[in-house]
Amino acid sequence: MTPSPSAAELIHRLEQSASEENRAGMARFGIPPDRALGVPKPAIRAIAKQAGKDHALAIALWENGILEARILASLVAEPAMVSRAMMDDWVADFDSWDICDQVCGNLFDRVAPAEEAIRNWCNDEREFVRRAAFSTIAWRAVHNKNAPDALFLAYLPLIEAASTDERNFVKKAVNWALRQIGKRNLALNAAALELACKLAASSGKTASWIGRDAAKELQGSKLIERLRQRESH
Repeated sequence: MTPSPSAAELIHRLEQSASEENRAGMARFGIPPDRALGVPKPAIRAIAKQAGKDHALAIALWENGILEARILASLVAEPAMVSRAMMDDWVADFDSWDICDQVCGNLFDRVAPAEEAIRNWCNDEREFVRRAAFSTIAWRAVHNKNAPDALFLAYLPLIEAASTDERNFVKKAVNWALRQIGKRNLALNAAALELACKLAASSGKTASWIGRDAAKELQGSKLIERLRQRESH
């Protein structure tokens, strides 16, 4: 039986796939480059696939602090072993939309404490913690194919309540969550579009932008036709 790799070994593999050009470009996308190596996402995923699931390894990788090591941590962590305390510890370290969305989409959207975390984080004043709530909602809408509509209908009031947050990384995640809910099926499309139109008509600049942008996609003929075809099969 091949022994599990250590965090140091995996970080060495990351370093071998790093590119200074990639690292230099991160700042242009709002990603702090000072704790990053510049490793492409496919390379991180390939290393994670080779490593397999190992929760202790995930913790060690996270504690290293390097961006790509933390993304790797979210891929090798065992969802069944993720606690609320761990989620809160990790989310407190988020310092960019990239690490936020990677961890939420690789791990947080499928763990047992996700629902409680979403409802706590959406009221948190920290920008990337609040973003994590809506990023997790968006990823749940994408990944959780068998979840009932009721789960996502219950998120719409959270989206409406956060639609006045003017911070760029929050408002974009709120918009993203609304659009992803509306892309699941015709019933959720109608509910999400109703909220989008309500927000679009509001006097608040941020809420209006979220609503207008979401409505444009949710009432698009190609999306509606795709949802109709999906439900006819």
